[in-house]
Amino acid sequence: MFKVFVDGEAGTTGLQIYERLAKRTDIEVLHIAPELRKDVNERKRLINESDITFLCLPDAAAVESAALCENPNTCIIDASTAHRVNPDWTYGMPELSAAQRSAIAKSKRIANPGCHASGFILGVYPLIAAGVLPKNANVSAYSITGYSGGGKKLIAEYEEAAAMEHKAGESKAIMAPAPYALALSHKHLPEMKKYCELENTPFFNPVLGPFYKGMAVTVSIFPSVLTKKLNPECLTDILSKHYEGCRFVKVMPYEAAPTLFNGRLDPTVCNDTNEARIQVFGNENVMQVTTIIDNLGKGASGAAIQNMNIALGLDESISLV
Repeated sequence: MFKVFVDGEAGTTGLQIYERLAKRTDIEVLHIAPELRKDVNERKRLINESDITFLCLPDAAAVESAALCENPNTCIIDASTAHRVNPDWTYGMPELSAAQRSAIAKSKRIANPGCHASGFILGVYPLIAAGVLPKNANVSAYSITGYSGGGKKLIAEYEEAAAMEHKAGESKAIMAPAPYALALSHKHLPEMKKYCELENTPFFNPVLGPFYKGMAVTVSIFPSVLTKKLNPECLTDILSKHYEGCRFVKVMPYEAAPTLFNGRLDPTVCNDTNEARIQVFGNENVMQVTTIIDNLGKGASGAAIQNMNIALGLDESISLV
């Protein structure tokens, strides 16, 4: 039986990991007494006693906790931003390549991807790897996401009494999609650039939606920047071939006139799963690649469990759907 400790169990991601681990019979969860959650010695003991420790902490705290690990057999999976572009840590996206999956399996330091970054990289990297999107391209993307990714404070803002109540024809600000990170910098940009091997930082516009979870990341594809003439069917084929055999990535068939949900995209369609759903839209003159994930699933706790399974030499889909 494997021993697992979650450092930062009270946060959104930590709670989701606990929920997924509760279904396991091959995992012993190491619990820390509530009054000792900030006790460095107790946390250090549990980290070094574990086979896997998840860090569900703010960046600075995650760096401090990682430094507490002295057991060479303990694998640390960090859900924070702290180590995602650190060359000493393995980026936890096995779908990038067979080599990446193998690196995760061998690593004792795994950086879990960010939610926006997951959607972006899953849609862009195969085009870079196939040589059809040049590495020096200027890439533009936007992402509509549920408010749960903002943490406890933002969740409380959206879920306070009567926050969502409104009358027909009334326009409450909290009900409107809200673009943010308007300084045009975002903490996920470094990993988006690095793991897509882009020379230029992407232009990225995240948008907060009035729903709990779910995410749709859309990347604009202008034919003029591609290395050869391609249509949406060609892009769909490239993505399908790249993700062939990947348990959690589903590339949808191209539709010239998408039916979807009454012609509208549903960013919650992958909720409560570890699935990523990718679809190409548009025509030969202008195209977009949209990736839908659960920002708390494939964008956080689901990916963390998937990485844990791989690191332990288990079937990657155990306790995941």
